[in-house]
Amino acid sequence: MSDLIIAACDGAAKKNPGPAAWAWVVADSEGTPQRWEAGPLGHSTNNVAELTALAQLLEATDPALPLEVRMDSQYAMNAVTKWIASWKRNGWLTASKKPVANKELVVRIDALLQNREVTFRHVAAHQVDGDHLNAIADVAASDAATSQEPAGTAHGAQTIPEPRPERMTASPATRTSRAGGGSTGRAKKSSSGATIKARYPGRCHCQKPYAAGEKIAKNAHGWGHVECRDA
Repeated sequence: MSDLIIAACDGAAKKNPGPAAWAWVVADSEGTPQRWEAGPLGHSTNNVAELTALAQLLEATDPALPLEVRMDSQYAMNAVTKWIASWKRNGWLTASKKPVANKELVVRIDALLQNREVTFRHVAAHQVDGDHLNAIADVAASDAATSQEPAGTAHGAQTIPEPRPERMTASPATRTSRAGGGSTGRAKKSSSGATIKARYPGRCHCQKPYAAGEKIAKNAHGWGHVECRDA
């Protein structure tokens, strides 16, 4: 379809939580980047940044045109496509009867998705041969998190951010999550609900990494960000 909008969005939080930002990039139907935007969030979490990036993208695109959204955050994508139905039924409580995290952003996105054709496509993050648009959004969000300044074509940028090789890895098989269980180097076993400091860097089930020394918590998928525990 010639009027299909192809886009990617991403969020970043240094140290998570820490200096955070969101970003999106919009391409034509052939996948050629046309415009982009990034904005600071001050001190926030990665999940807030991911959800904000999606909300900003939806608000910046024509709701009358079909939209393909590429994201590397399973948390953000699942929150607004899968989990939201049960959250609504449960009065905005999770399966563990806790208030849904980032409810305001989820509600905002849900309203923006109404009566428009949006297809979500999950893409792996930080891959050498991965999605080019996602890599652009990743760099833009990371730079904005560091600078805490807005950027993009609407702010006078003449070029599209270039993906950086140093942010890429060869393939998912080469990455190992070393935060918990067996050979992961976890300091000690922890009871459900507790948090520990990761001895080594790893990757949460939301597909975003965490750093060595960052607080992590056990979830249904293993170990990951504290805020992803009840998702």
